[in-house]
Amino acid sequence: MICMPFKLSKNSFSTCPASTMDSLMEIDGSILEGGGQVLRMAIALSVLQKIPVRIFNIRAGRSKPGLSPQHLKGLEMAREMTGGQLMGAQQRSMEVTFRPGQLTPGQYLGDTGTAGSVGLIIQLLLPCALFSSGPTILDLRGGTNADMAPQIDYTTTVFLALLKRFGGFFNYNLFLRGYYPKGGGKLKVEIPPVKHLTAVEMVDPGSITRIWGTAFTAGNCPFIVSKQMAQAAESILKKVSPSVIPCIRQHKESPDTAVGTASGIYLFAETNTGCVLAGTALGRRDLKAEKVGQAAAEELAQAIQSRVCVDSHAQDQVIILMALAKGTSRVLCGPITLHTETAIYMAQLMTKAKFTIHKQDTGNNIIECEGIGLENEAL
Repeated sequence: MICMPFKLSKNSFSTCPASTMDSLMEIDGSILEGGGQVLRMAIALSVLQKIPVRIFNIRAGRSKPGLSPQHLKGLEMAREMTGGQLMGAQQRSMEVTFRPGQLTPGQYLGDTGTAGSVGLIIQLLLPCALFSSGPTILDLRGGTNADMAPQIDYTTTVFLALLKRFGGFFNYNLFLRGYYPKGGGKLKVEIPPVKHLTAVEMVDPGSITRIWGTAFTAGNCPFIVSKQMAQAAESILKKVSPSVIPCIRQHKESPDTAVGTASGIYLFAETNTGCVLAGTALGRRDLKAEKVGQAAAEELAQAIQSRVCVDSHAQDQVIILMALAKGTSRVLCGPITLHTETAIYMAQLMTKAKFTIHKQDTGNNIIECEGIGLENEAL
């Protein structure tokens, strides 16, 4: 086993005097992953650490750089939740300045007006809401099952299970699903505050106790596509875990519960140590239904066979929780992704959390973090 402290580049950020009595931390949005994750982490930790920030080169690593509708709406909601100041926030802007105010509980509306991911807005705002003085309700409109973002079912299953282990929680009501290109999904998330988050020990993957999921179609996509996705996924998962029969629901969304035409599949596996893993995929016109089912099943199969406690998508989402928690957390995962490197970089940049990567002989890693034990002073 090899232990490697996660180190920051000395030239990756700077602080400089601002025109007002406080100072700005300057953050290069093109660092490492170079996408929206830098922005989300920077704003969330700006709120929680009360650090004014200037973020430039926003999403410079993307084909369409700058603020997309979901990024813009997340920023605007963060400003509203804190009564803060936000400058430069407009669609496709590559630079913003944010000065957080005081978190205030209540209900906040966020409508992307597109299929922009509501799941990504939750990633930004949920850590903030956890440390408010009362319950926060996020009334979100946009894409619920979008490409290049976690399907909302991943957030409400995998991420929620993770959050519970840290002592956090949220309730949700999904009223409408919204698909590309129109969006139109409607979701309410209620987040009760916590006094603090508690460190976790997740190093025993355990054994699989159940596998379940849903293959869905909506709009003009025929129901037979659901059946083809589910059957393809089942054939793979039965080989991976022969003692557990996968239960994959085949479902056609009603026009009353979904906006637009789409297909996709989300699959989950739970272990006897409480780990929840996932594999998801969305349909495309140029992709056979069987291939969609196979892609999701292979993603889940890889997580199961790797003997990890968090899959590759939860790996980076858990970093901010580890950084904020009281105590030392340890989480067993696979190869460290660039998204995870970015999340650790941002966490260490803006907090005093210390991360160490313990490389395992199996090729897996244990991410260890001495969290800052952030206390909710309002409770």
